[in-house]
Amino acid sequence: MIHRFHPLFGRDFEFVVHRRNWGEDRIYCRAEDGRLFSLPASWTDVVGEDPFAVIAAGRCPFTLDGLVGLAALLDGLRSQPDRDQRVKEITP
Repeated sequence: MIHRFHPLFGRDFEFVVHRRNWGEDRIYCRAEDGRLFSLPASWTDVVGEDPFAVIAAGRCPFTLDGLVGLAALLDGLRSQPDRDQRVKEITP
């Protein structure tokens, strides 16, 4: 099944293969006219749900990707010159 917002949603295609090409997880299918086409696997139900999201069952507002992105942002802010002049440490 293709993601519900994709123009091909609701149509059935012959599944050919699921593989990684150039670092991207993709699926290949055959169209009605026999042409081979590919889509990112994340746009389909070939890839299962994120295990963290399933186990959390909506109880956690954070995802691994979000936390990794936040850590990268903080590292970038810490490495800026003159950071000590802009932010003062607050201690109890």
